[in-house]
Amino acid sequence: MSSPLAIAATTAVLRERLDAGLLDYDLSSVLGTVSVSAIPPDQVVSNGSTEPNQLNLFMYRATPNTGWSNQQYAARNTAGDRIANPPLALDLHYLVTAFGASDLHADLLIGCAMHLFHETPFLDREVIRNALTPSPGGG
Repeated sequence: MSSPLAIAATTAVLRERLDAGLLDYDLSSVLGTVSVSAIPPDQVVSNGSTEPNQLNLFMYRATPNTGWSNQQYAARNTAGDRIANPPLALDLHYLVTAFGASDLHADLLIGCAMHLFHETPFLDREVIRNALTPSPGGG
């Protein structure tokens, strides 16, 4: 892990990827407004009597990556003092949930999310930079 902000940045990039991907699918004619959030599932609330059309991304677990965590040892100077730690290699586990205002809306949303993640198995630097660059409107 490169920074204490890396986990939050990963979640932000994945959320932005879902948000942009839903715009590409152009579901507004079928679903109307769709939002993408990154909060605990029990905090997703409806605004009135109907469920929102919403995708929610929640990082529920971080586990050590056994392959990367054994690649390097802690660096030590000639006196034996530790001067650098090996990288903190983590696997982040996410739960993607969908909420729909009508029949099959949640199924459509989760299908789009899974298709998007399947078609985008990795995120290149440009996608990450775009997701983490603040918009001029302050979003």
